[in-house]
Amino acid sequence: MNIIAIDIGGTEIKYGLVNEEGEILFSSSLLTEASKGVEQLLKKIDKIIEEFISTYLIAGIGISATGQIDGKQGVVVGGTNLIPGWIGTKLVEILEEKYKVPTILENDVNCATLGEMWLGAAKGKKNFICLTIGTGIGGGVVLNGRLLTGEGSVAAEFGHIQIVKDGKECGCGNKGCYQAYASTTALLKLVEEKMGRNLNGKEFFEEVHKNSIPYIEILNEWVDYFTDGLSSLIYIFNPSLVVIGGGISKQGDFLMDIFKKSLEKKVMKNYLDILTIKMAERGNDAGILGASYLLIEKNKKTNQKSY
Repeated sequence: MNIIAIDIGGTEIKYGLVNEEGEILFSSSLLTEASKGVEQLLKKIDKIIEEFISTYLIAGIGISATGQIDGKQGVVVGGTNLIPGWIGTKLVEILEEKYKVPTILENDVNCATLGEMWLGAAKGKKNFICLTIGTGIGGGVVLNGRLLTGEGSVAAEFGHIQIVKDGKECGCGNKGCYQAYASTTALLKLVEEKMGRNLNGKEFFEEVHKNSIPYIEILNEWVDYFTDGLSSLIYIFNPSLVVIGGGISKQGDFLMDIFKKSLEKKVMKNYLDILTIKMAERGNDAGILGASYLLIEKNKKTNQKSY
């Protein structure tokens, strides 16, 4: 039996067919065209599902998605209005009624976290935190092998922890949020402010690797903000592992070593002695793997109840 796995982002929808061992049998992507709204998005989801459901034996549909998601109810409960009409969408109910197969919906960073736990950098780990650095900062927490979702199912919104009082305005409307200082977006805004250049992440790190002093100074300022937030998370969760994802993870050991040196100045030794920091290993596949993992877990619980 296979799972139809879909990862809905603001720019792109990644999707695939995944078997119950986590092997991705097929994958592709298409543009989200978020501004066209939820009805257009639902048509795209239908097109993906119909591509597989008449040809393969399907165990269910696993969906990883942008926004604040109540995974227990399968509903989008909050977030930015990136996709008009998305908030309030009862996606699991819609798809289960239409296709008559089990369906799950969960936040994209939570899915990426579970994908790394199942078959990635956190394989075999029962207690760890995951941060994804990109347009914002997303978070996922696994405690005793289970995803921490919180009472309202929207826990681990790390990007909105305040690290600077009355600081820069965040997209959420508050000031001083972690992601306003330590996301990739924040890094590239620093470059624009200080150097007058509009670079992407790859171009920025090319300058850093040329040992260009102004760019190294910008990197160090950004790292300082990043580890300010991360040190607080380490004190709260006392994890054995921190997994860092997002495009920035491509910098590998180079950036990881800089993070570690910065943390040594901010975190007590007994916390650091048990801590490993790893870059995410599953890249763009993590979301569809995590959604598949959750679908498999849902089916296991359903089967147990039927006996």
